This record gives sequence, C-alpha cells and structure tokens, in this order.
Amino acid sequence: MDIQAAVVREPGRFTIEHLELDAPQGDEVLVRVIATGLCHTDIVALDQHLPYPLPGILGHEGVGVVQRVGPRVEHLIPGDHVILSFASCGHCASCQSGQPAYCQYARQLNLATRRADGSCTHHAGSQAVSAGFFGQSSLASHALVHERNAVRVPKHLPLVDLAPLACGVQTGAGGVLNVLKPQAGSSLVVHGLGAVGLSAIMAAKTVGCTRILAVDLHASRLDLAAELGATALIQAGDTPSDAQVHAQVPGGVDFAIDATGVPAVMGAAIASTHRTGTTLMLGMAPPGASLKLNAALLLGGRTIRSSIEGDSVPAVFIPRLIELHRAGLLPFDRLCRHYPLDAINDAIADCKSGRTVKPIIVMPDAHA
Repeated sequence: MDIQAAVVREPGRFTIEHLELDAPQGDEVLVRVIATGLCHTDIVALDQHLPYPLPGILGHEGVGVVQRVGPRVEHLIPGDHVILSFASCGHCASCQSGQPAYCQYARQLNLATRRADGSCTHHAGSQAVSAGFFGQSSLASHALVHERNAVRVPKHLPLVDLAPLACGVQTGAGGVLNVLKPQAGSSLVVHGLGAVGLSAIMAAKTVGCTRILAVDLHASRLDLAAELGATALIQAGDTPSDAQVHAQVPGGVDFAIDATGVPAVMGAAIASTHRTGTTLMLGMAPPGASLKLNAALLLGGRTIRSSIEGDSVPAVFIPRLIELHRAGLLPFDRLCRHYPLDAINDAIADCKSGRTVKPIIVMPDAHA
C-alpha cells in the first residue's frame, strides 16, 4: 500500500515522502498511525549520534488503529486501538522472567531495518528504506509492528493524548514506580526536566514523596515541575547542583534520578544522595562518554543503577499509567504540544531549544 512518512535521508532533517509498504506477515500487525510522540532517542538517531542506516524512518511512540493482521496474530483484530511500545522477543531468559526491556535481542529488534528474514518492508520506488525502529518506525501514516509490542487500549480514550506513554512517560514514571519504589515521606531529586524527568516528578508525588527537588537549566521547565509536584526548584548554572541539593536537604536525598545523560550531571546526581542513597540513570550519554567520580562517594552504601524503559512490562504498566492519568494523578498531557506531520522539523527545533517538552506529531488523517 502507499503511505506517507517522515524519512531521514541526511542527518538532522526529515522529508515527507510517499512510500510503498509491504503487507503484514506472520505475527505482524498493520496499524494506521494516529499520532507519534517525539523522543530524545529519535533526535539522537536523526542526528546520527545513534547510527541508524539511511534513508530510514524513525518514531517509537506511536498510537493508532489496527487495520490488518498477519496469519499468526492471536490477540489483536482490525479496529483495535493500540499503543506501540518497544520490541522484545518474548522467548529469552529476560523476557520470560518479566524483564522485556532487557531482552537479549533488544538491540537487533529495536534497531532493525528489515525483517528477520532480510526482506525489506518499505520502499521508495526501487530503493529500500530502513524501517523497524523500536519495532515500529511510527513517524508515518501506517506502521508494521509485531503483535507483542502493540498494547490494546479502550476505544473511548483519545489516542492522540496517549502517545507519550509508549516511551518517555513509561521510562520516567517507571523509574520511580518500578525501580526506586520510594516510601511515603522519602526525598528525591530529578536532574533534567524533559518528558522523562517530569514524569518521574509526577510519579514521585503519587507515592507520597514529601521532598521532590527539580533541577534544570530552563526556568519554564522548573515552573512546570512546581505545578506537577516539585517542592523545591534548582536552577542549574555556576553553583554545582549537588551542593544546592545538600543546601535544601542536609546530608543528601534518599533518591536521585539523572534524566540528562550528561556525564557531569550524572556525577552531580550521585553526589546529591546521602551515604546510603540510590541514584538511577535514565538519560542516554553520548557515545564513548566517560563518567568521572570522586571515589569517596563509593565508600558509603550508595547504590548506582540504570534502567531501560522504567523496567516495565508494557502490557501491564501502560494500563496502570492510563488509570493514574484518568484519576488526575499523572497529567502528562501538560507536557505535550501537537504538530502536523509536515511541521515535524519545527517540532524537532522546538524540542532542542527547550520550547516544547514533548512534541506529538499528528498524522493528516488522524480524525478520519
């Protein structure tokens, strides 16, 4: 079938093109995409800091409606509304133990450009176009996904509003709810107030953290963090942020989250905690970056760990996030700004400048 897609042919810019898309095979599902959230991972792939073969189609926060299913699909039918999340095999030890984010084949599946049999699903005339990014490449009017990474949601919910759940909100909220699991009364600091960091702040509020500190360069994001639950705001700048955290919470906080991937900030996050505190790394550091630490920070009982996708099982955790949102406890829609597909490069610029926290790319026939 003919589809419309945002194609990356050169680093840093999308072009809107008409392509040919293959029919679903095996466990594949053809989804008419309604909207797709833009995530930091899309940007680093767009800029080729995360290499993805070009020309290619990105996008991994898609929502849409099932159009057709392959012969091995068991649980989805045409007309189902779905959120598209990350890909996992379902068979390896990690998947079988309820940790699909750590699938042993995650890299191959989520950076795929073709089917496992080597066939190409997307073409521009005779030219093959890389697709299968995070199992979806959803910056297009239609996407081919595997049944496993499509989560069915109730049809009465507005799909456009649910796009951030696929990755950004899932990662930030999951980091708090699934990984750190702070008790009521705990203290927590979040360094970096993009969609991931702000989702972590909202989640911390839901579990009763009484001291929630927010650190960022942008005053507008600090203001938004205060509205979403932060109890103290720290403007990043000349004074080290860890020193400002200790000024607010003598001795340091119970939990720290880095949502920037900037090595200096990652170090400050660790130094923000007390001697038995826990730091969670959620940001993506630049390739080859090194983290330098004062070794004395490791002499206490501190814990330092990372997380992928908030350690979530999407089919279980995404419905939980929807219920929190419907209850008014996770207002992630406050982070979003909508852009039509043909304004996707404007959305990227606004995201990079800090003007927009979470751009949502809305497809031309979204309301058809």
